[in-house]
Amino acid sequence: MSAARSWRVLVLSAGASLALAACSGDAAPPMQMPPPEVTVVTLKAQPVPLSRELPGRTVPFLVAEVRPQASGIVKERLFEEGGLVKAGQVLYQLDDASYRAARDEAAANLARARATAETARLAAQRSTELVARKLVSQQDHERTVAAAAEAQAGVAAAKAALDSAEVNLGYTRIVAPIDGRAGKSSVTAGALVTANQTDALVTVQQLDPIYVDLAQSAAEWLQLRKDIEAGKLRPNEGVPVRVLLEDGSEYPHEGRLEFTDVTVDEGTGSYTLRVRVPNPDNLLLPGMYVRAVVQLGLRPEGVLAPQQGISRDAKGNASALVVNADGQVEARTVVTSRTVGDRWLVESGLEAGDRVIVEGLQKVQPGMPATPVEAGEQPAQAEPAPAGAE
Repeated sequence: MSAARSWRVLVLSAGASLALAACSGDAAPPMQMPPPEVTVVTLKAQPVPLSRELPGRTVPFLVAEVRPQASGIVKERLFEEGGLVKAGQVLYQLDDASYRAARDEAAANLARARATAETARLAAQRSTELVARKLVSQQDHERTVAAAAEAQAGVAAAKAALDSAEVNLGYTRIVAPIDGRAGKSSVTAGALVTANQTDALVTVQQLDPIYVDLAQSAAEWLQLRKDIEAGKLRPNEGVPVRVLLEDGSEYPHEGRLEFTDVTVDEGTGSYTLRVRVPNPDNLLLPGMYVRAVVQLGLRPEGVLAPQQGISRDAKGNASALVVNADGQVEARTVVTSRTVGDRWLVESGLEAGDRVIVEGLQKVQPGMPATPVEAGEQPAQAEPAPAGAE
């Protein structure tokens, strides 16, 4: 066979093959892309403690401003400034010479009054015997008895004067009324002080335990009351309070809520919460600025949504994309109230069982199908094709 004839046969065979392929049936449909995979978090209802970080100041547990109750010259200061003092410890000693003299004079007057009273008693006793024998008139007898009673009253008055002199002498020893830490002394030895003066000699403060006064908005308190009355919130009682220092570190000892003030400050619109905090190392000093984390209540069936699944528009309205039961992406308008850790507390728009999309948001739109993959789980992998398969 010649070369030209062989080439003609090859061309005819190829044309026949193409014709048979064209007549064999319709062309195969194009391949469809599978729904995109998105990472979701399934929401659950759980007890959610609601806490609030409030600013506050430390306040001494007890404060005593020491003032003199007697006038005189300060003879000696008997404590160390900034040191610890005990109740009853002598802080200042005044010059007590005049007070001792007054006490001795009162003691002498008491002795004289007692002697006079004894003489009057004996005279009244003799007068009673004489009047019985009608040797003394009744009028003289009554006068003698009255003199004895007057002398006895004089003894009582002299004793009261002696007690007063003893008290005044004791006031020359100015003592600490409470246990605590003494501050700076305002006087030195040789200074003249007067009874009940305006300026305190020293201030003693008890710092263990110590109070932390917090300020909370009255509007927030009203909302808490409404939530509690509506059954949305369960009040927490006896819950420990965490204290945060000014540098951001956490204080090692927890406090307890002592009481809630009943008066709202007209200027700030807030009221005071007082927390009692142990202070064994005196780390907290009066007047320090601190913050405290107070648990205000417990939401029994709270729903928390991850922050990365909640987006907001220019007006601040929150929304989320969820994968519904039909596998379709659905947009939800969400209302949140506060953050709890790294999640939002949902008030409406989402409920337990919803699958919120947290990753892959750029791949889907509302109404599109999507394949949800729970966060933390590996997506299902396709089985490898057998070796040699086309």
